[in-house]
Amino acid sequence: MKQIIQHLNNGETALVEVPAPMVKEGHVLIRSVYSLVSKGTESMLVGFGRANWLNKARQQPQQVKAVLDKVKTDGLIPTLEAVRSKLNQPIPLGYSNAGVVISVGAGVSGLKPGDRVASNGSHAEIVQVPQHLCARIPDAVSDETAAFTVVGAIALQGIRLLQPSFGETVVVFGLGLIGQLAVQLLLANGCRVIGIDTDGHKCALASAAGAQVICNADGEPVAELVITHTGAGADAVLITAAARNDSILADAAHMSRKRGRIVLVGVVNLDLDRADFYEKELSFQVSCSYGPGRYEYQYEQKSVDYPIGFVRWTAQRNFQAVLQAMAAGQLRTQALQTCILPLDGYARAYDPPTGDIATLFCYEQGSKLSHSIQVKENAHISENAVAVIGAGNFTAKVLVPLMKKAGTPIAAIASENGLSAAQVAKQYQIPQALTDLELLWQDERIGTVAITTRHNTHAGLCIRALQAGKNVFVEKPLALSYRELNDVKAAYEASGCTLDIGFNRRHAPLAQRMKQLIGPEAVVNIVITVNAGKIPLNSWLNDKEISGGRIIGEVCHFIDLACFLSGAAVRAVCTTALQESEEDIIVLLKLSNGSTAAIHYFSNGHKAYDKERVEVYHAGRTLVLENWKRLSGYGFKGFSSASSVQDKGHARQFSLLQQGKERAGQALIPFAQIYNVSAATIAAVQSLQEQQWITV
Repeated sequence: MKQIIQHLNNGETALVEVPAPMVKEGHVLIRSVYSLVSKGTESMLVGFGRANWLNKARQQPQQVKAVLDKVKTDGLIPTLEAVRSKLNQPIPLGYSNAGVVISVGAGVSGLKPGDRVASNGSHAEIVQVPQHLCARIPDAVSDETAAFTVVGAIALQGIRLLQPSFGETVVVFGLGLIGQLAVQLLLANGCRVIGIDTDGHKCALASAAGAQVICNADGEPVAELVITHTGAGADAVLITAAARNDSILADAAHMSRKRGRIVLVGVVNLDLDRADFYEKELSFQVSCSYGPGRYEYQYEQKSVDYPIGFVRWTAQRNFQAVLQAMAAGQLRTQALQTCILPLDGYARAYDPPTGDIATLFCYEQGSKLSHSIQVKENAHISENAVAVIGAGNFTAKVLVPLMKKAGTPIAAIASENGLSAAQVAKQYQIPQALTDLELLWQDERIGTVAITTRHNTHAGLCIRALQAGKNVFVEKPLALSYRELNDVKAAYEASGCTLDIGFNRRHAPLAQRMKQLIGPEAVVNIVITVNAGKIPLNSWLNDKEISGGRIIGEVCHFIDLACFLSGAAVRAVCTTALQESEEDIIVLLKLSNGSTAAIHYFSNGHKAYDKERVEVYHAGRTLVLENWKRLSGYGFKGFSSASSVQDKGHARQFSLLQQGKERAGQALIPFAQIYNVSAATIAAVQSLQEQQWITV
């Protein structure tokens, strides 16, 4: 299928071929009929992509600070690589779509194949959206009009925060697409509306809809004009403009009456003058997208709705309200709909920018749905080739380039949405990108599957791959529960295949040097400190059903490292925590040879301190590893220190994996060790819950 994307590194807007997504739980698969170009948002993305590095930095000051913090902890080169990788990830354009449902995932209610729906789907022939971000289109509303729904919901959410009442005077500052829709919705609400813009054509459209307009083509302050029109000033101001100066917000304050309300929907500088707001006791609020639920993980990805008795207007209910207004004739889009383009005419919408208020893309119907594309035609695929499942940031930045460098023949890459797989395949010349995993299981040329998806899928994909006769490399963790772990064990023992796991730190050069200095059978005391930092609240890593939590998802690395350094298996685990949270914990390990390990995993430390620190105490000697860049030895004859660029072992891991394949499939870590570390990690969670030592 075809999809429009924006490259942030070079500013290129492109129409690309990607495999169609597969429907997943709680989501709806939609064949697009029309999608609306949001001039403001999409133009900002295009403009950001076309800016040079200096201007990009000026537009994202908070990101610059994060980059500088990362330089302090990880060094310049890893930080630059991370920034380049982030900018190399294309962004899908578009978020206001109308189409026909072709499939619904498990748990979806109220929608079925054949329903016409409006959604926040992108500019793509097939889109997959959460059920709470789409709404059925009434029969009286055309597909062309319904394509305006999501943009209309953005205007409506700003109005809801403004809380206008019948007869009040509301100023709409900025008469682009959102401003035009806001004018109509406010008029339907019984308000007197004054529209302000510098563009005469936009002012004329708002005037035709019933608003009074002020056209300040010279960009002069307009507050006095509004006060002249109203007498006491505006009851409320809705800012739907985009400008990189402070004048709009200052004008909004000056034109407001005492105790007036100002809501920002657009993008303007927020350098507020306290006096402007203090003297009139003005209220100011920023509106977030379509309404409550937007950007909230539980609402969008887990299909958890707000009870209507407590949150009347969610994002989806705002969609429905906009569609009802369209059906009643209160919201009319015909005058705004100035340009309809086929998808392959996308350049007309973006370069050069047009003066159209609204541009629609129309889509051909009846085209064949394909879940696989050939990125590299007529490519030779060797026997026992590798397929990668998952195309996220880690896969694109670390796994695939290192596998390619090691000489691994990657024949295919799969992802849930198709776009990320297609982009990674194109970047690294991987022959095939796909979304349907059945194509991998049935392909006899694929001998090994590398699994880099979200944690809750690891065990199931491992089992399915082993049952299909594929060797497996899986990023940690292997399983989220004892049941999953034992199911993987049974599948592994029945398969005759190899199973490797991404415990990369044991392969790091400085970890190898530590092991060499310690010796193979030494009884040691190990202290590992991880300055992990906080995870954003809306991250999937905070959802234990998906990630397993921070112990299973991350601490497993350090349990394996302790086993590697001691040369022993875990026999018992005890976990204690600050406020019973997995964010700040200490995991104690008793190892089979008498060694002990303490893993300090904290999120409440300072960013400037080392992310990871490893100390080993043995026979009057001490080793200290600082952030995988420097190793210091105390009491070792002939060794005092070693250093390198930060290296956590990924490169050596994939090199050894490829060598193992060439040596008839030897696993890097014996399965008994993988099982022991995985079981110990699950036991660490159990110990935290039961507040006691757990025998492994």
